[in-house]
Amino acid sequence: MMIMDEQIKASEVWLTGLDGEDLGIVSREEALRMAREHKVSLVCTSLMSSPPPCRLISRSAAKQDMNAQKREEKRKEQPQKTKEIRLTPHIEEHDYDTKLRQIAKMLESGSAVELTVRVQGKGKESQQAKALLERLLADLKGKGTKETGIQVSGKGAAVKVLPIE
Repeated sequence: MMIMDEQIKASEVWLTGLDGEDLGIVSREEALRMAREHKVSLVCTSLMSSPPPCRLISRSAAKQDMNAQKREEKRKEQPQKTKEIRLTPHIEEHDYDTKLRQIAKMLESGSAVELTVRVQGKGKESQQAKALLERLLADLKGKGTKETGIQVSGKGAAVKVLPIE
């Protein structure tokens, strides 16, 4: 949250000028007068210290900062998207490489990926499915981490991979 101009309630502020120069500790009224004089805004950068650090910035820059902050908060509020990639245990090498690139791209864009390997029979195929997922996880090191272990059931195997932030 950004506090500007008259919203600042502190009696004294630590002021930074338009070019980043340190103007020291001045009274709130003096800082507001300087802001009006230069036709700029007085923006408080943190409320955690006393006196609070404030800076003089142009109104358009202050608006841009505020809009960027709102966009960032909105983006953080959205739930993480999970995309599913389905594979078969008998995947050919070029298909494997294509899927690997797709998964890496999804993880880099911030989406979680659910990797699912479907099998027809039991026994040997479900072991192949688990081995395929383990190979994918090894190849995705550095791009994603598994949320849970590999779940093997009668119909296949699955694992959820979260992007590294």
